[in-house]
Amino acid sequence: MELKQYFRIIQKKWWLIAIIMFIAVAATGIKSYFFTTPVYAANAKLIVNQSSGEGAGTLNASTIQTSIFLINSYKEIIKSSAIMNKVVEKYPDLGENAGQLAARISVTSANNSQVMNLVYQDTSYTKAAAIVNAVSEVFKDQIPHIMNVDNITILSEADTLASPAPININPIMNILISFVVSLMLAIGLVFLLDYLDDTLKSENEITEILEVPVLAVVEKFAKGEIKKSARTKLVQKSKVGDSQYATINQ
Repeated sequence: MELKQYFRIIQKKWWLIAIIMFIAVAATGIKSYFFTTPVYAANAKLIVNQSSGEGAGTLNASTIQTSIFLINSYKEIIKSSAIMNKVVEKYPDLGENAGQLAARISVTSANNSQVMNLVYQDTSYTKAAAIVNAVSEVFKDQIPHIMNVDNITILSEADTLASPAPININPIMNILISFVVSLMLAIGLVFLLDYLDDTLKSENEITEILEVPVLAVVEKFAKGEIKKSARTKLVQKSKVGDSQYATINQ
């Protein structure tokens, strides 16, 4: 199939493509602006390093490597009930249970980095910032009792007075994605409908597929044209019937 044929297929069904794209983009815009609950993320940073005890002032490759290895264990400890229950007990005004806190908090760290990034998501940024700061404080206080080592320092806390944008709402990007995806799906649907349609619609298709000459073509008539033609014939017949003829007795 040549490129011109592809273009003709799209041109015949451009209205279907336009309708699908309009519905998809409109639905995405309405969903993004009116039916999406904003979610905010607050983050705090912790650094894992020897802060007290023997050798506290010595910073060497072995100490740093040990701290990096400990981070994988700390990621699991932060989400454990030992930490979350302490957060609920110490900060009852947060209004969350241990399971909810563990489900909404995430802990990440860059490769070969001693910095841990705690992120908590909630529909209220102020609440998210308060919770992530509370988890950081409790973890820092509890890790010496759990691991018998005091090597956690809070590098930065979440700013409870900040006003960040929601992390789950980006209407412009959502609409652009919807536009591109709906365009691809609409064009694919048009080609599928054309592939499934095995009727011949033009002289060129008959000549190309059947390889026989076209002797006659019956054009497509609209219903209005058929009715108009029928009325014209009736008028012509009535005019013929109105003619007067002489009888034999005259």
